[in-house]
Amino acid sequence: MANTEEENMTQITEFILLGFGDLHGLQFLLFGVFLVIYVVTLMGNTVILIVVSADHSLHTPMYFFLGHFSFLEIGYITTIEPMMLRTLLSAYVPISFPGCACQFYFFAALVATECFFLAVMSYDRYIAICNPLHYSSIMDYWGCLQLAGASWVAGFLAPILLMVFIFRLTFCTDNKINHFFCDLKPIMKLACTDTQVAEITSFICTSLFAFGPFMLTLASYIYIISTILKIPSTSGKQRAFSTCSSHLTVVSLYYGMLGIVYGFPLGPQHEDLLKLLSLLYTVLTPALNPIIYTLRNKDVKVALRKLVQ
Repeated sequence: MANTEEENMTQITEFILLGFGDLHGLQFLLFGVFLVIYVVTLMGNTVILIVVSADHSLHTPMYFFLGHFSFLEIGYITTIEPMMLRTLLSAYVPISFPGCACQFYFFAALVATECFFLAVMSYDRYIAICNPLHYSSIMDYWGCLQLAGASWVAGFLAPILLMVFIFRLTFCTDNKINHFFCDLKPIMKLACTDTQVAEITSFICTSLFAFGPFMLTLASYIYIISTILKIPSTSGKQRAFSTCSSHLTVVSLYYGMLGIVYGFPLGPQHEDLLKLLSLLYTVLTPALNPIIYTLRNKDVKVALRKLVQ
């Protein structure tokens, strides 16, 4: 009896990603669709990086942060989508214990960094619209560099404590993760020791590094919208709103998807729904962001046209 219990408590060395399960022959079609989406997303963000770097008219704080955001998105999708594509071609995809820990860390770090950058970009629009006379002095090159640097550092420090608590848990003989990447909830489900400390740490980290930037972003847009509504002319309102409409769309999409996946408690019967919802913010949202920033932004469209010509 003691030997059986000791065997069950043996620390595993690798996980198995189950992916999407039996797709009834659709796996190759879905592989092609998601591969195209991945390549298009990479190309879209790379184009934004090139345009922002090449066109001197876009060397402003707003596009400086957009360049960082596009670079971040490239890292974000590359952390998740290659492994997801593998799960479409194989029912069981092995990933080593350190490999799973690394994927979770970079995913969580990039999610936190994205939250910080969305807050910084909303702060930039707040200063531009609500305090335009001091915009150039507040958002100078050194100020932008500090804000961008702080976002990267804070984002990559954010998940360290959570990762330590999660991967110090004891995982028993069941090493199958019912997901297409190493995400928080599916990993914690496999632990055969008490996860209360890890769950509390997860709640604290989420409150500080996701909800905190969200509240800053929300406060910025409350001030922005109230300032725009005070502008007497309709054309003035439209012009002011056009400078932040792309960012507002991205913020709404990102936090909406994130809130649906992590804000609602989903039981074991909803695992397939969790995977479907995860696709929205790991695949769909990053694919839409370059489209939103190019189609809804006149400056980027003009710069892109000049670059093509």
